[in-house]
Amino acid sequence: MVDVLINGKAYGSVAQKLLANGMDVNVLRGYIGSDGRAYFTNNGKAVPTLNATLRKDEWKHYDTAVIKAAQERLIGVADLYSRGLTYSIPNGLGTTVLEYEDISDISAAQMSMDGISRSKSDRPEFDINYLPLPIIHKDYQINSRVLASSRNTGAALDTTMAELAARMVAEKLEDILFNGASAYTFGGGTIRGYTDHPSRNTVSLTANWDASAATGETILTDALAMKQASIEAKYYGPWVMYIPTGYETVIDGDFKSNSDKSTRQRILEVDGIQDIKVSDKLTANNVLLVQMTSDVVRMVQGLAITPVEWESEGNMVHHFKVMTIQVPQIRSDQNGNCGVTHAS
Repeated sequence: MVDVLINGKAYGSVAQKLLANGMDVNVLRGYIGSDGRAYFTNNGKAVPTLNATLRKDEWKHYDTAVIKAAQERLIGVADLYSRGLTYSIPNGLGTTVLEYEDISDISAAQMSMDGISRSKSDRPEFDINYLPLPIIHKDYQINSRVLASSRNTGAALDTTMAELAARMVAEKLEDILFNGASAYTFGGGTIRGYTDHPSRNTVSLTANWDASAATGETILTDALAMKQASIEAKYYGPWVMYIPTGYETVIDGDFKSNSDKSTRQRILEVDGIQDIKVSDKLTANNVLLVQMTSDVVRMVQGLAITPVEWESEGNMVHHFKVMTIQVPQIRSDQNGNCGVTHAS
């Protein structure tokens, strides 16, 4: 079916639309303008198309619902964005792998009285690595009669499915950040998270924090051991600590009997630990201490969480896909030093 005109040429399939527009996802977000004609936005300009389903305000309604739902679950991801720990890739749909380099250190400087003797001449070595950039997506559909009914009655378009789909996408992204997706490999690269990165620093808990043997003092000892492990790996903070849901009320208890401080407050007094966050994606008895700098972790973004739409069954069924291209990149140097510390 021909349903879009681009520079005077007609195109039909979803793939043709994307390829003809440099993989610009907006080609799948056609809208009906105030003049009753169909358009999509390309490079900031309204381009005529032969077919569109939603009106511009209806797209805004969907976009708002998707963004609202996504924000509810992005705890760790939101931390990266709030600190500017992101790396944007233009034309993310047209890029399947991020190619990046890590660098080795060089030898130490030497001392001499005359400065004539030659020190060791060397140069850093660069290794090329690869990070897959898959699409995270969730699909749903609505019937054209439902859409027509909402317009005839003046009722707002039901965004329940959009919110649910966005929540699933957001939860998947959060899960990848904390637990990785090592089973997914592409282009010579593997997606790793905080708890499965091979170069992360590991520490053994004195006791599980919710066990009867755990006290405020033992929990603080574990926190200090995690900080020390990061320092020994030459990462000096600032850090954010992530704990599983089962530890939230534990650290809110008294640090000592009849203490005027909670265990949470005592940990936050440790220099460099800026915050303690709860992640329901962390499995029980796992604690993370992450240096929040771009040489440790960043979110690679090729496409923000976005809904797109197309039709089938003679335009009787409207298919929607909430999709994003976002992948966490946990980083380490060639010596295996990493700013992520994992206690379990």
